[in-house]
This record gives sequence, C-alpha cells and structure tokens, in this order.
Amino acid sequence: MPKILWLPAGVALALVVLPVVGLLARSDLSRLPSLLVTPSSLHALRLSLVTAGLSTVVCVVLGVPLAVVLARSGIKGIRVLRAIVLLPLVLPPVVGGLALLYLLGRKGFLGYVLDLAGIQVPFTTAAVVIAQTFVAMPFLVVSLEGALRNAGDRYERVASTLGAKPWTVFRRVTIPLLLPALGSGVVLSFARALGEFGATITFAGSLEDVTRTLPLEVYQQAEVDIDSAVALALLLIVVAVAVIAVARPKALDAAG
Repeated sequence: MPKILWLPAGVALALVVLPVVGLLARSDLSRLPSLLVTPSSLHALRLSLVTAGLSTVVCVVLGVPLAVVLARSGIKGIRVLRAIVLLPLVLPPVVGGLALLYLLGRKGFLGYVLDLAGIQVPFTTAAVVIAQTFVAMPFLVVSLEGALRNAGDRYERVASTLGAKPWTVFRRVTIPLLLPALGSGVVLSFARALGEFGATITFAGSLEDVTRTLPLEVYQQAEVDIDSAVALALLLIVVAVAVIAVARPKALDAAG
C-alpha cells in the first residue's frame, strides 16, 4: 500500500472522529447520568429501539425477495427498477417523509382509502416504522444484491439441473448464499433506522411516547436544554457504535 494514502485516510477518519470529540468536550460528564435517565429520554430510547427493530424485520421480510429479484431476474427495465429502489439513499429524508405523507395521509390516494376504512397512519408509531423502513431498506437490498451477483448463479443452476424446484433452490441454495451479507445488511439497516430523523418528523411528527424517537428527542432538547441534547446525542452514538461493534464483526466472520 502506498504510504501517501495514510494522509487522506487520516483526514477522512478525523472527519468522523473529531465531531464526536467535540460533543464529548461540550458535555457535562458530572450531570450525564441525571440527564440520561429522565422519563422523556428513556421513553425516546425505548421507542427508538422498538421501532428500529420492527423496521429491520420489515426490511428483511420485504428486502430479501426484492434483492433476489434484482439480482436474478432478467426482466426488461431492471436497471430502472434498481435505481428506484436505491432512491431513498440519495433523497433528502424530508422529501421521503413528504412523499409518504402524500401517499398515506388523508389527501394521499392510498391514505384516502385507508381513512374510509377508519385507518389513520400518519402521526402514529406505525408511521415511524414505515419511515424508518423507507430509508433503511436500500442498505439491506444493496448488501444482498451485491452478494448474490458476486456469488454468481452456478450453484442454483446446478441444483435446478438436478431436479430441484425453484422454491427448494431458493431455500437450500440462495438463502445460504445470502446469510453472510444478510448479517451486515441487517446491522446497517438497524443503525440507519435508529438514527432516522427527517422522514420521521415529517411523516410521523414528534409526539412524546408515540412518535418521538431518540433523534427527535435530541432535536427537541436542543431548543430548550443544550446539555440534555448533547447527553442524548452521546447516548445515540454509544448505542449505534455498540450495535455495529457487536454485530458487524460476526457478519464479517461469517463472510470469511
């Protein structure tokens, strides 16, 4: 490896580490425990963990079939379909929240139908899960589709020539090929859902105990008590790092 690469690599690392150091320098460590155990903070943390977990499950249930279709299907327009799937990665989250609002809100064509049935989605905990799924699922799909493309389809073709039916090939061959990438994809999706802000506040609002997740609580506290906001921001960083540190190595080990 050329030694010159250490310079831009060090700058890149500093761009990630120094803002966290800035938060630590601004925090009042002596008040940190009392700032983190307020009822609103604990409710926000619980809601964040629950909704991020649920949205990750939805990402797996819907994202795995979508990744297989993108990687294995030969239908026309697959590149356009892939670009649409990846759209939440490049869209500002607020735009995603507005799009969900005008789909599932009372003025949206699907929301209008749901409203006739007495179902209201925006500004509920379900809306938080939907918003988090919207922004997090592309991370899972990208991981799984890349793994399938790298693995190729020779094992599936061999299984088919031996008489295995498509569903058997999917269960016995495709799913095992996906497992290493599935671990890293789940971690990335959970971490992204945990930190989701823009789409959530636009589509679900910021209602305490209902839709106010930890990132929204940080934003709320930043307007009234900056010490609490810094403490909660550090808590969010610790939770995210813990998730990645605990789960990511296992995924990489599985990949090896």
